Amino acid sequence: MTSRRNVLIILYEGVQSLDVTGPLEVFHGTNTLLRDPGAYRVRTATVDGEPVRTGSGLRLAPDAALGDCGATDIVLVPGGQCMDGADPRLLAWLDRNGPRAGRLVSVCTGAFLLAAAGLLDGRRATTHWAYCEDFARRYPDVELDPDPVFVRDGSVATSAGVTAGIDLALALVEEDHGRQTALAIARHLVVFLRRPGNQRQFSVQLAAQTANRPTLRDVQHWIAEHPAADLGVEALAARANLSPRHFARAFHAEVGMTPGRYVEGVRLEAARRLLEDGSQGVEEVSRACGYGTPEAMRRAFVRALGTSPAEYRRRFRPLAPAPSTTTA
Repeated sequence: MTSRRNVLIILYEGVQSLDVTGPLEVFHGTNTLLRDPGAYRVRTATVDGEPVRTGSGLRLAPDAALGDCGATDIVLVPGGQCMDGADPRLLAWLDRNGPRAGRLVSVCTGAFLLAAAGLLDGRRATTHWAYCEDFARRYPDVELDPDPVFVRDGSVATSAGVTAGIDLALALVEEDHGRQTALAIARHLVVFLRRPGNQRQFSVQLAAQTANRPTLRDVQHWIAEHPAADLGVEALAARANLSPRHFARAFHAEVGMTPGRYVEGVRLEAARRLLEDGSQGVEEVSRACGYGTPEAMRRAFVRALGTSPAEYRRRFRPLAPAPSTTTA
C-alpha cells in the first residue's frame, strides 16, 4: 500500500520562493507520477493566515494559519529573510510542534529558525555556506557542518542553499517511495538525483580561489583538463616555471589550499562524473583520473564521500531506459 504523508510548508515575510516551490514541485510530481493526489498532502501556513511576499516580491497566499495546524508528518521550514527579527509566534509554534513532527526539515537559512527555537541543540546541521560563520557564532550548541548538501540527524534534516532543498525533497521521496520514483521525478524536473547528502555544496574549483597570476591560473586549468597526468608539486612547478617550494607557497597563498588538496578534489570530481556516466569500468576510471589503481580510488572515495566507487555508481548513475514495448 502506498505510503501517504501530510506536509506543512511554513511561509513568512521575505521567504525564499524557490525554497518553497522547489520541494513543493517534487512532492506534486510524486503525486502525479503515482497517480495518487494524497501521496503528499501539502499545505502552506503563515502565523496569522495572511498572505506574505517572498524576498523577490512574489505574493503567496497560505492555506491556513499556523494556529490551526498541529504537528504533521513533514514540517518544512524554508529559508529567506529570517536570520534577524523572527516572529516570536513562529518560534513558539516551532518549539511546541517541531519535536512532534514525523520529520522536521529546513532549507537554506531556515536552519536559523530551527536553531532559534532550540530544535537543533546537540544535533548535526548545515545551512547555506555563505551564512555558516554567522550561524556557528550564534548557535554554538549546534554541531554545524558547512560542507554537505544536506544533513540528516534522526528526524531532523537541514539542507544547504536554495536548490539543495530539491535534493533533500528527492531524498525524502526516495525514502518513502523508492529510488526509481525519485529518479523519475528528478528527470521530470530536469535535475540530477546524483548528490548524496555528504557531497560538498560546491566543486573544488568553485570552493577554491582563482589565482591572481596567469601562470598559476593556467596550472589550475591544466589540472582540471589532465587529471591522469603527473600532478605532483615538482611537475606543476615546472609548468609554472617556479621552484617547487616557491610554487607550493604561491599556490596556497593565491588559491587558498595546497596543490595536493586541490588535485585530490579535482580528481575526485572527475571520477564522480565518469562513474555517473556509466560508460567506463571502475579500473578504467581510476586510471583516467590519476589514481592508478581501483584500490587507491576506493580509499579516496571512502575518505571523502563515505562510500565506495562501485556503490556510488550504483546509487547515482541514471537508470537504463526501459525497453520499448512498441510493436510494428
